[in-house]
Amino acid sequence: MTAAPGRRSSTFTRLLRHGFTDPGVAERLLDLPDMASVRSDPVLLEALGVVADPDLALRALVRLVEAEQEGDRRVLLDTLVTAKPLRDRLLGVLGASEALGDHLARHPGDWRALATYEAADLHPGVAEFEQWLDGADDPVSLRIAYRRCLLAIAARDVCGTIDLAETAAELADLATATLRAALAIARAAAPEDAARCRLAVIAFGKCGGHELNYVSDVDVVFVAEPAGDADENAALQAATRLASHLMRICSETTVEGTIWPVDANLRPEGRNGPLVRTLSSHLVYYQRWAKTWEFQALLKARPVAGDPALGREYADAVSPLVWQAAERENFVADVQKMRRRVIDNIPAAEVERDLKLGPGGLRDVEFAVQLLQLVHGRSDPSLRSGTTLAALGALAAGGYVGRLDAAQLDDAYRFLRAMEHRIQLHRLRRTHLVPEDENDLRRLGRSLGMRMDPVFELNREWRRHASVVRRLHEKLFYRPLLDAVAQLAPGEARLSPQAAGQRLEALGYADPAAALRHLEALASGVSRKAAIQRTLLPVLLGWFADSADPDAGLLGFRKVSDALGKTPWYLRLLRDEGAAAENLARVLSAGRFAPDLLLRAPEAVAILGDPGGLRPRTREHLQPEVLAAVGRAESAEAAVAVARGVRRRELFRTAAADLIGSYGTEDSPAQADTGALVDQVGGALTDLNAATLAGALRAAVRERWDDELPTRFAVIGMGRFGGHELGYGSDADVLFVHEPREGVDEQTAAKAASAVVTEMRRLLQLPTADPPLMIDADLRPEGKSGPLVRTLASYEAYYRRWSLVWESQALLRAEPMAGDPELGARFIELIDPLRYPAEGLGEDAVREIRRLKARMETERLPRGADPTLHTKLGRGGLSDVEWTVQLMQMRHGWVEPGLRTTRTRTALAAAHGAELISTEDAQILDEAWVLASRVRNAVMLVRGRAGDTFPSDGRELAAVGRYLGYGPGHVGDMLDDYRRTTRRARAVVETLFYGA
Repeated sequence: MTAAPGRRSSTFTRLLRHGFTDPGVAERLLDLPDMASVRSDPVLLEALGVVADPDLALRALVRLVEAEQEGDRRVLLDTLVTAKPLRDRLLGVLGASEALGDHLARHPGDWRALATYEAADLHPGVAEFEQWLDGADDPVSLRIAYRRCLLAIAARDVCGTIDLAETAAELADLATATLRAALAIARAAAPEDAARCRLAVIAFGKCGGHELNYVSDVDVVFVAEPAGDADENAALQAATRLASHLMRICSETTVEGTIWPVDANLRPEGRNGPLVRTLSSHLVYYQRWAKTWEFQALLKARPVAGDPALGREYADAVSPLVWQAAERENFVADVQKMRRRVIDNIPAAEVERDLKLGPGGLRDVEFAVQLLQLVHGRSDPSLRSGTTLAALGALAAGGYVGRLDAAQLDDAYRFLRAMEHRIQLHRLRRTHLVPEDENDLRRLGRSLGMRMDPVFELNREWRRHASVVRRLHEKLFYRPLLDAVAQLAPGEARLSPQAAGQRLEALGYADPAAALRHLEALASGVSRKAAIQRTLLPVLLGWFADSADPDAGLLGFRKVSDALGKTPWYLRLLRDEGAAAENLARVLSAGRFAPDLLLRAPEAVAILGDPGGLRPRTREHLQPEVLAAVGRAESAEAAVAVARGVRRRELFRTAAADLIGSYGTEDSPAQADTGALVDQVGGALTDLNAATLAGALRAAVRERWDDELPTRFAVIGMGRFGGHELGYGSDADVLFVHEPREGVDEQTAAKAASAVVTEMRRLLQLPTADPPLMIDADLRPEGKSGPLVRTLASYEAYYRRWSLVWESQALLRAEPMAGDPELGARFIELIDPLRYPAEGLGEDAVREIRRLKARMETERLPRGADPTLHTKLGRGGLSDVEWTVQLMQMRHGWVEPGLRTTRTRTALAAAHGAELISTEDAQILDEAWVLASRVRNAVMLVRGRAGDTFPSDGRELAAVGRYLGYGPGHVGDMLDDYRRTTRRARAVVETLFYGA
């Protein structure tokens, strides 16, 4: 029967006003004969208008009415009209959950589960749910009974009768009752197995924490013991069959759908371990093999089904292990690493929509709370709740978390969980993704009470709460440390010194008492400076804790802040320039070298905030600056002091760029090309030392000869200096060459040149706060017994008559670095025939080079040094690679122009291009050379002094690992990788160099 047009138009308007998005369809549904009482009752239409999705609710109601028998249909409709509690509950569920609407269409009589509104009905526990599931003696009937119980919980939830925490607890209690019912079915199916064993089911995760979702895996662990005089092996087999049957009952899909998957992958050894273990087997595993995250998971372990005594024994046995977990090495780093892995595994397109795992999501709250529980629960039993919100409240009450922070986090967590619940409730599917469809967003917003503009309001509130979580996730751990020392809020609960020390220890601080003193010095008081520090420090402390030496980072920050604290731009730079604070934290906590440079001139911290500040400056920029400064100085000593000051600043720039470019872990590797970083460092240090030598030369000449030396003079770089391959701890290998000017006799010229060399060396080694530039001229003709400086003609005579093959090899890396450029170029012309001999090397020369290399390996490796870990002289190290490349240069440089370079990697690439070495062998040698160079640089950066092997101190070794990209606990992997890389390189050397 069709409604009259006038009435139809009126109904259409009313439906639109009540929130129906498709009032035309709704009007047709209301015109059905069975819906007359609904159509004519304004109260019922009003009730439909307030639910999450009126269109969905009306469609489901029509299906339910049509599914009922005639008499029951009238009872349902009459009750809807007369009983407001039922009306609110039923329509609320139908408007929020398409899946529960489907259930009611299949089982229309289940609406009666919502008819009562007694006080006892408001908060049922496990016993009540067990009673409602009683009689469900097969998987299908259990699913039906489970959905009926779920219907009642959802009704209380959408009507606001219970809050989020109560909803989650009821869902966990229903899961507990369901596990017990499923175990009873399994036992009834196999009474012989039930008689052989005592089996306990331990809930983990959200079920164990009494905070379950509508749709979630239920994480469990099974523990069993023999019953009576049963054999242990037979008992475990019986228990395994029972546990497997229980899992199938809950997890398998039937005509009534599924309940939820039972997931036992949190058991010892995960999927590879036995499904069921004895209690003693569990304990052995946890005591010997368990990882940090497994103790974190145990925090929520709770016996829920099976043998209650055995369940209590399990809980009592593992609980002490949980609260010892924070004493494990790298505890905090392990927990944070697990969190990063979770984020990294989210598909990129879903990260921002993932309520649970994305940044600012539920897992951030849970991880932060659990971390604090594990740290402080050792000494404070009040924190040992498996429920996130209860634990957060206890942390706030004990002063472990600021009350305002805890309140904001509690509010955010409740909102995000409520969103998650309503998303899952719609179709009863396990998902944590915020929908993208506007209709879905509208229904979701309305289900949370948003009416004016549900989509806009939902997105605004969701983003706001996620932002709060992101902001507090780091702050939560560090802010109370500042509150403990700042003492600004009388009466506010705050961390005790013992608790603050525990937290700092867990973060990796070796001297928590000193760390607290530094924090107090930085953050206490009411000054603007202290207020800014309290804003910066929570994040800085996290960056320090993520390093190998948090103590050094915090101490360095205090020293820099003490030196620059009254400088207006310093704290403003750290606060306002996003990268500056993080860059400073990385540099200060990475070792001694860079912080020592910075503390000698703290104003260099400005480099870290300049977008281009970390780009090393070339010789073309540096040399004019140095020479101009030397020209303005009043004395040679003052001139070189200025030049060394420039060198110190640029050393810091280079080291900072290297550290920041190298920073990474195995979970979050640095993106920079490590070979490019090594080349950048080598090139920057070479240019810097060349500019410094030019300045020292200008100062020495100006002091005595007023810028007009009676002989032309040049400095030739040798070794790593000439090869643009300097490390932080390298000396500058040089040769000095001069040529008398016209009209100047050789004796006068020689005296002047010798005086210049002596003065340069004196000036560069004057004791100052700046690092000295050590000049090494031992590669000159006749070595230490020969004159420091020679004329070009003298070099020519020596090389023609006396030069040995090793001297020709050393000249492969000769390059002019300072002084007269024309004289330097003529020196290179002189030596090219020696280092790239026509027709290549004879066999006698090749044998001599091999003999010298073998002798060096035997005689020069330090006593007691591990030859597999010595970066310079060890197996597959720098010497092996460089001598192999240099042999190819001397053999083939006369016909292959690409080999005529002072740079090892460039020459290696040219040899590959000339097909003198295979692609694989070239890559192996290049990788080994880059790695050994990086290790040497790392040692200098970490220890502040040069070294050719890995440090023996554990913290220093860990810092070298961080520089190389190895996270906490992976030092062994670093050493293994180094040995493997250099072993492969040595095999190539044996073939190419020794001809094996």
